[in-house]
Amino acid sequence: MRVTKYTHSCLRIEHDGAVLVVDPGAFSEKSALTGADAVLITHEHFDHLDVDGLADAVRRRPDLRVYAHPEVLPKLTAFADVVTEVRAGSEFTAAGLTVRAYGGQHAVIHPEIPRIANLGFLISDGTGSVYTPGDSFTVPDESVDTLFVPLSAPWLKLSEAIEFVRAVRPGRAFALHDFLLTETGAQVSGGHLERLGGTRYARVAPGTTLD
Repeated sequence: MRVTKYTHSCLRIEHDGAVLVVDPGAFSEKSALTGADAVLITHEHFDHLDVDGLADAVRRRPDLRVYAHPEVLPKLTAFADVVTEVRAGSEFTAAGLTVRAYGGQHAVIHPEIPRIANLGFLISDGTGSVYTPGDSFTVPDESVDTLFVPLSAPWLKLSEAIEFVRAVRPGRAFALHDFLLTETGAQVSGGHLERLGGTRYARVAPGTTLD
């Protein structure tokens, strides 16, 4: 698998000529969806789901498949015929890769803000795995080679991100959900993660491809 990290929370995963994209939101580059065969949506927030951008991608490539939680489906009615419902515990194949969905709920932003559905996705090609949790710290019950860890959000404390990495115990970890941070803030938070996470950690620039 070749994983390209786009701005904020968007990942593009290429394997055997197929392309799987996760969370192409309003902050991520439109080019992430070029040639995509399948798209995974962790939840409905605009920084993870750009409905208009996804609709354009479906128009360009009508056989594109989209996978999302049932609560997200009302936002996808313009291209409902290509959408597949996914719940926590589901396992399916997308763009030739095995995907297992975890979690169920978004992390708490504030007690007065209703929680919405959120899925983490563990993606495997049979030899390696990538886990992206959406807006949650749900820990999968399988080993993870590459973890993408949220770095900054209204719902997040840095101590939670550190404990999440420690609980998952991945082979390596990279920053996710990092667009809201200044460069100085990212260096400070990343420094703590690098020292305390218990694994190799890095924050990479948008467009960086990881093998």
